[in-house]
This record gives sequence, structure tokens and C-alpha cells, in this order.
Amino acid sequence: MDTVTTLLKENIALGMSYEKYLETGNALLAEDKTSGSNHSEQMVKYSQLNIHRMNRLNKTIKILPDLEAIIKGIDKPIYFLIISEIWCGDAAQNVPILAKIAELNEHIQVRIVWRDENLDLMDQYLTNGGRSIPKLIIVDGTTHEELATWGPRPATAQEMVIARKKEENPEPYSEFVKKVQLWYAKDRTKSAQVELQAILAAL
Repeated sequence: MDTVTTLLKENIALGMSYEKYLETGNALLAEDKTSGSNHSEQMVKYSQLNIHRMNRLNKTIKILPDLEAIIKGIDKPIYFLIISEIWCGDAAQNVPILAKIAELNEHIQVRIVWRDENLDLMDQYLTNGGRSIPKLIIVDGTTHEELATWGPRPATAQEMVIARKKEENPEPYSEFVKKVQLWYAKDRTKSAQVELQAILAAL
């Protein structure tokens, strides 16, 4: 078993369910903390917003019919191993979609691990050299080999991030975050679902 496969197997064993992820996030917030090591007022505020977003999405996400058909056709055990943190706005928008997909097929199990506590895994799945999250790794349930990856965000949102990095005088990060979250609100999870549909269809 190679190094990456070993890491995947170990992190699956350590990982949380989506329900446990939310439960842990709420417990941390009750102590004015968040996941990771930065418990600043701003990070706690982001986390409170994110828990609210996830709770809303849990009730409102509607899986597209074509994606649902592909999900229900998966007939082998797989894991959705997700690297995430409660304070991450992109995670709040995308992790609920992955959890909703898994609800539709008993062959799919969600396992979530904290990024900052598992950098050995995170550093195998960098995005343009950065530790961007959430990161989905689809893992064979029998061999624990990587089948596919997705993340940290849909292509359109990723293009917004890349464009900002190229600007000489980018707008304040707080304003940029609002712009990205507005895009998510208008998109209503469609872009992520379409991208995930293509990935799952190819498994």
C-alpha cells in the first residue's frame, strides 16, 4: 500500500460523519471557539454564519434529477473523505451537498477530517500550491485507493478567486467574501452538482 493510500485509510478511520461535524461545530461555538487554532472573534463569527448556512442548506438542497440517477446507480462501496474546517465559507456551501448526495445511496459514506490537524493528508491535495478547502477525495471502499477528487469550490467561484489574486489592488477580503457568498446564493448549488455529476458518472 503506497503512502497516499495509507493516509487515506488512516484518515477514513479518524473521520467524522456529517452529523458529528455539525455537532462538534456547535459545541465549539458554545465555548466561543471554532475548529483549528485561531479562535479570534472574526473566525468565531464566520463559523456562526457557516453553521447557519449549513442548517439552511440541509433543508433546501434539491439534488438534480440527472445527478440523483447517477448516485442511485453506484453499486460499490465508496467513501467521501472531506478535508474541512467550520470557519471556511466554501466548506459551508459545499459540504452539505456532499452529505445530501451520500444520503441517497447506502454505498456512500461521508468521513470529514480537520485540515489543520491533518496537514500530512492536506499537503497531498493542494490547489495551486495552497491548502484550500473543502477538498473531497472519493476513495474506493475496499482498496482505499483514490478514485477522484473535487474542490475546493465550483469552477466559476474558483475563477473569481484566481482573478482576485492577479489584481494589483484587490478589494478588501471581507468584501470579496461577500461577493463569493452572493454568487453561491444565486447559484443554488447547481454548479457544484453538475461538476460532481460528471465525476461520479466516470467512476
